[in-house]
Amino acid sequence: MNDYNLPDEAVDDDLLTADDDDLLTEPEGDESRLYEHFSVTVDKGQVMVRVDKYLFDRLPNASRNRIQKAADAGWVMANGKPVKSSYKVKPGDVVSVMMDRPRYENEIIPEDIPLDIVYEDDQLLVVNKPAGLVVHPGHGNYRGTLVNALAWHLKDNACYDANDPRVGLVHRIDKDTSGLLVVAKTPDAKTHLGNQFLRKTTKRRYRALVWGNVEQDEGTITGDIGRNPKDRMQMTVLPDGQGKHAVTHYRVLERLGYVTLVECRLETGRTHQIRVHMKHIGHVLFNDERYGGHEILKGTHFAKYKQFVNNCFDVCPRQALHAMTLGFVHPVSGEEMHFTAPLPDDMAHLLERWRTYTSNRTAADTEA
Repeated sequence: MNDYNLPDEAVDDDLLTADDDDLLTEPEGDESRLYEHFSVTVDKGQVMVRVDKYLFDRLPNASRNRIQKAADAGWVMANGKPVKSSYKVKPGDVVSVMMDRPRYENEIIPEDIPLDIVYEDDQLLVVNKPAGLVVHPGHGNYRGTLVNALAWHLKDNACYDANDPRVGLVHRIDKDTSGLLVVAKTPDAKTHLGNQFLRKTTKRRYRALVWGNVEQDEGTITGDIGRNPKDRMQMTVLPDGQGKHAVTHYRVLERLGYVTLVECRLETGRTHQIRVHMKHIGHVLFNDERYGGHEILKGTHFAKYKQFVNNCFDVCPRQALHAMTLGFVHPVSGEEMHFTAPLPDDMAHLLERWRTYTSNRTAADTEA
């Protein structure tokens, strides 16, 4: 289990939102109890110095401002008693930092990883995540994640603690899915945004390239989603009552012969929902290795076509899925917020290749 009480495989979720049982919220700590996060006995030769300065020199991932805030909250102790930032430590003092939640097994370390920030204010930020970036530390991915990058970006924000589950990610997308995510900087913002996901009032639209010619111009897929009993790495549509209720609305945007570009609108947010639902109606996402989309599922047997598809796999070496739009109500101002992230280069180039192939094939058929 990771620090957010989510199954480790959840780091590969297309989307985990507040209407999922694996919600990105956590049980509140016992406010009457404090937990030790750091403790040190002051050396005999230590000169007297303010406790905030003393701790700042010893806690590489904490700003002095944040230490002062902790002291104001009564969480900085000297010999078992709360002290203010101005307290002068003395040789032999036992200085400790206590908090109202247990220490995590794997502390989130700030890392200087570039972020594509679409919007930011004092309550939240919206980030455009690239494909290949894991969202949250988990089994096999404890460093180099989006959460580590956010911890670095907000390291001087005294109100944001990357290890505090009351702030941070409100939802998330899979490692190999690109697109928009909203991050809460304050507990109130996270609660407010989480409730919007719970009430299904957020607006989320995805672009996906799928195998095959989708017959209907638009439609709705309803099917309970749960773990595939034959392959625990996959989710699947299960008989009614055996999984979690899930609804996906889709609309065809462009037909490209053996593949189709669709827009998907999520009504629920289940694990791998788009990938599972599109497979359920016979249209696996292009190059989705987990669900078989990395095989040539439609088209001819000609070697030239196989080479073309393999080149497409190289151009977009992940499932062709992008969280393109995100809308919600600002937790403080009440303003309707709406953001769009254009298709990343790999998907844009992939579509251009299919357009060229389809155009050439149509021209050849016409000449024949």
